[in-house]
Amino acid sequence: MYRKEIEEYIDSHKDQMIEDICTLCRINSEKMPYTEGKPFGEGPFEVLQTALTMMENYGFSVRNYDNYVGTADLNDKEAQLDILAHLDIVPAGEGWTVTEPFEPVIKDGKLYGRGTADDKGPAVAALYAMRAVKELGIPVKKNVRLILGTDEECGSSDIAVYYKQEKEAPMTFSPDAEFPVINVEKGRLPGHFVASFEKSDAMPKLVKIDAGLKSNVVPGKAKAVVAGVEDAVLNETAAAVTKETEVTFIFTGWGAEGEGAHASTPEEGKNALTALLMLITKLPLASCPQMDAVKSLVKLFPHGDTRGKALGVAMSDEVSGELTIAFDLLHVDAESLDGTFDCRAPICANDENALKVAKAHMAEEGIELLAEHMRAPHYVDGDSHFVRTLLKAYEEYTGLKGSCQYTGGGTYVHSLKNGVAFGCSMPGTDNRMHGADECEVVKELVDSAKIFAQVIVDLCC
Repeated sequence: MYRKEIEEYIDSHKDQMIEDICTLCRINSEKMPYTEGKPFGEGPFEVLQTALTMMENYGFSVRNYDNYVGTADLNDKEAQLDILAHLDIVPAGEGWTVTEPFEPVIKDGKLYGRGTADDKGPAVAALYAMRAVKELGIPVKKNVRLILGTDEECGSSDIAVYYKQEKEAPMTFSPDAEFPVINVEKGRLPGHFVASFEKSDAMPKLVKIDAGLKSNVVPGKAKAVVAGVEDAVLNETAAAVTKETEVTFIFTGWGAEGEGAHASTPEEGKNALTALLMLITKLPLASCPQMDAVKSLVKLFPHGDTRGKALGVAMSDEVSGELTIAFDLLHVDAESLDGTFDCRAPICANDENALKVAKAHMAEEGIELLAEHMRAPHYVDGDSHFVRTLLKAYEEYTGLKGSCQYTGGGTYVHSLKNGVAFGCSMPGTDNRMHGADECEVVKELVDSAKIFAQVIVDLCC
């Protein structure tokens, strides 16, 4: 119903839609220091004002929630569908080759620039879906609200502010991922742990370990300092560990070099930290409480165990797949250690079968896991009318088979009762999200706008 009209409208407004995306992408909207009236700094404030003006100029009723969130309503009828997107971005970073981060350009059918894929391009695609329904005069009986946040990349405090004032709609999707539909987001088992031990001066010894950048990134590099070990022994032991782990060791500055990865897919990396710990335990270092603790870490988080088998929490289900675990941060000195692992848990996981089991295994080794509760998984029934409607529109406009997917990451809708991620990238597309040369395929943006418009018609008419 209305497919011909929707396609003609979006196709005829494609150039205007792309220019509106570029307008937003020219603004550096990464989180900045707070100033009065600007909770996330000047950039997020400016992009929100620009988007609100844009939406108001297209005839929508808009509202500004104290410069945290902006909204546009399709009409004043009963709430039915929220579309939740964000206008903030990750830092530009280095290594751009096609264009500068805030100078969007089209090349080879792709729109390049920071935010084109995450999430300004999808946000504008949703806006044009609403424009199509509004300007075509399609008789919708319920309201659609576009919600634009400004702090998704740094904790989603913006949405917390919004939902303290507003109820969630009966249905919500966020175009901040990929098609077809992501209806399952794994839970999180917080992995911060500590231990202390008696200082020892026995030689040879481990002086310290420092590894990791962020709790959700498999470390590609890790550093340690040891004293009293001959170079020949270091080299021989390192060669053996490299053969086993494919992680290399450098003794000028003494460290390990592996391959980083996102913690939700730890099997895609080569964890420099776990390989470094393996090497340290194979060196002829003096026995002491510190080394006992390091050996316990190797026992609990052996190199290559990305499913939590050694920790006793390996599990899986058909809906959300396997539990994943990545040991990402560690500091060890003469008297203590402080570390963090990242665990993404399937929907079958809970405090009893995951968190308490992990705490018990670590306690047996003298290590305290500080978490008291895990973050629950998020699941929306894949056979619901809402999800089936999304998949139907996706299949209709792409000719591809629709299905439900799960993710180890988290999105804006994780805490919403009936929220899923839907678009904007097509399967197999590499948008270089969060990296240099971020881009979005122009055709995919156009197709997404058509799909979103059809969803509005199918859910709200």
